[in-house]
Amino acid sequence: MSVHECCLPALGHLVKILVHTEVTRYLDFKVVEGSYAYKAGKVHKVPATEEDAQASDLMGMFDKRRFRKLLLFALNFDERSPRTYQDVDPKKTTTRDLFCRFDLGLDVMEFTGHAIALHTSDSYLDQPCVETVRRIRLYSESLSRHNTSPYLYPVYGLGELPQGFTRLSAEYGGTFLSNRAVDEIVMDNGKVKAVKSEGKLFHCKQLICDPSYVPNRVRRVGRVIRVICLLNHPVKNTHEASSCQIIIPQAQLNRKSDIYISVVSYAHNVASDGMYIATVSTTTETSQPEKEVQPGLDLLEPIMQKFVSVSSLLVPYEDGRESQIFVSRSYDATNHFETECEDIVDLYRRITGAELCFGGSQRHNSDDD
Repeated sequence: MSVHECCLPALGHLVKILVHTEVTRYLDFKVVEGSYAYKAGKVHKVPATEEDAQASDLMGMFDKRRFRKLLLFALNFDERSPRTYQDVDPKKTTTRDLFCRFDLGLDVMEFTGHAIALHTSDSYLDQPCVETVRRIRLYSESLSRHNTSPYLYPVYGLGELPQGFTRLSAEYGGTFLSNRAVDEIVMDNGKVKAVKSEGKLFHCKQLICDPSYVPNRVRRVGRVIRVICLLNHPVKNTHEASSCQIIIPQAQLNRKSDIYISVVSYAHNVASDGMYIATVSTTTETSQPEKEVQPGLDLLEPIMQKFVSVSSLLVPYEDGRESQIFVSRSYDATNHFETECEDIVDLYRRITGAELCFGGSQRHNSDDD
């Protein structure tokens, strides 16, 4: 079981990376059954289609009509075709102005920004609306693929992702050494030269690692609390879903950070029959992190057992080009992998100097036989 349980948007960046690398040949996915948002102490299904909007109890009758117009605008929007802009300049009009244009209420703005566009703070409201429109469209198109929710989860759990990449790497001559501690990173004139492990030197021209290997090259920008809960029942008000994602927007609890809840179960072969695994996470804002996630834990009761961890959110303080040591960010509190994918794209740019593009496979045709 991973400490970082996440759901993957079906057409999101991670799925594109998995398809692009063809690691999907080693993975099976199953749709997550529901996507929910928290409002006034209760979870509600997130609407992302016209039908959902009509049935939603997150909005009043007039808001439903306005939200439907926003959805249609996002689905018809094409950056290459100004005719679809409807007099909105996507690179100059802020998202706040776009929402005002459609006369959306605060509640609708809240779940649209945080549970559909998956923004992690409200700063997006004063930025150009093009990114938010892209995200609304991505959510809706992902949902149209799978009907119940826009999210996927690997059968047998997230551990299948590194295992799939291990197999793919082996095909290209990669070697994996498990259960070995790194004793020292050997430098020469400010550049990485080798990694020392159990008395042996492994020479390299570049080193890619997470912050735990280079504590002197990272700085702390926050803390994340995660609580893994074992349940023997589905979450209330999720229509008995065997898996779901729930987002508690920050404003609902007068916070600066959303609370994320990811629920998977025996249906994904990660727990025994009738059992559920729920992960509640957020960026801490006080000296009592467990108290901060209590509203999320309350939604899961009764909880059979829980495991609490608080970790530092670390980021590299240099791009790595000089030392050739390229450090990733720590996992943040989100549970949809989009921020991790931004980190992957950033790492690729720093390492190669080029942008990561998803057009076409990297593998040779002879390998496809």
